[in-house]
Amino acid sequence: MSDSMQAAVITAPQQLEIQQAPLPRAEAGEVVVKIEGCGVCASNVPPWEGREWFSYPMEVGRLGHEAWGTVHEIGAGANGFEIGQRVALLSNHAYAQFDKAEASAVVSLPAALDGQPFPGEPLGCAWNIFRRSEIKAGDTVAIVGIGFLGALLTQLAKNAGATVYAISRRPFSLDFARQFGADEIIVMDDHWRILEEVKRLTGERFCDVVIEAVGKQWPLDLSAELCRERGRLVVAGYHQDGPRQVNMQLWNWRGLDVINAHEREQKVYTGGIAAAAEQVAAGKMTPQALYSHEFALDGLHEALELTRTRPDGFMKALIRF
Repeated sequence: MSDSMQAAVITAPQQLEIQQAPLPRAEAGEVVVKIEGCGVCASNVPPWEGREWFSYPMEVGRLGHEAWGTVHEIGAGANGFEIGQRVALLSNHAYAQFDKAEASAVVSLPAALDGQPFPGEPLGCAWNIFRRSEIKAGDTVAIVGIGFLGALLTQLAKNAGATVYAISRRPFSLDFARQFGADEIIVMDDHWRILEEVKRLTGERFCDVVIEAVGKQWPLDLSAELCRERGRLVVAGYHQDGPRQVNMQLWNWRGLDVINAHEREQKVYTGGIAAAAEQVAAGKMTPQALYSHEFALDGLHEALELTRTRPDGFMKALIRF
C-alpha cells in the first residue's frame, strides 16, 4: 500500500501546486475515502482570489468539500461500511486522491447511482434549502440566481406543484431554468423592470416564496421586494464578502418570514445528502446536465478560474480522478 498521494495545495492567491502528501489514515470512528471526484464550490472563490483573513499556503487538499468516492479504510468503531462501498462525504481536504471524515459524515450511495458523479454537499444543500422553504402546490415562487443551486431549486419547486419564476443575469442559465421547469424566465438586469414584470405576472400580489441564491447585496434587496405580504424570503446565497444592509421597514411592513437556509449541524447536512441521493436515483433531481466542465486534479486552477468568472456555458466544474 502506498503511503503517499497527489493533492492540490493553494500556495498563494490564484496559485496552486500538485504535491505528494502523506496518505490519510483512519483513526477511531473515521473512514478514509478514495476520492472519485469533487465539485468546485463558489465559496472557494474568495480564498482563491485572496483576502487578508486567509492564510497561505493552505492545508493539503484544502477547500475541496464536495467529494464522493469509495471506502478505502475503516477505523475502529466506524460501523456500517465496507471496503469499496460507494459514498459521499463531508470533508474539507478533498482536492486530493484520498480524504477522511468521521463515520457520521459519510453517506452511503444507492446502487442506482453507480458510475454517476455525486457531489454530495451541494446536492444535499439544495434539498435542505427546498425543505426549509416549505414550498407547496399552488405557491408562486421566484428564484433569484440560476446557477447549479438555483437550477435544482427550480426543478424541486416545480415538482412540488409551484409556479416558478427564474431570474438570472445570464441567458445561458435561464435556458437551463426553462429546461428544469420554470414557468417564466426573467433577465436580471434592471431592478424596477423586474419588479414591474413580477407584479404583472402575479396580479400585483408578488410571490409567496422568494429564494435568493446569489450571495450579493442587490439580489438580496430585489428578493425582499418580490415577496408578497406575509411571504417567505429564503436566503440561500452564501454572503461572504462583508456585511449586508436590509430594508427593515419593508421587511416589517410586509411581515416577511426570513429564513437563513444555511445548515451547520452535521446530522442535517448528511440527512440532506441522503435525501438528495434518493431524489437523484428516482430521477426527481437531474443534476447531470449541470456538470458543465470536468478536469483532472492538475486542472484545478482552470476550474477555480471558471468558477470565479462564470463565462457563458459554465454551470459547475468537477475534479475527477
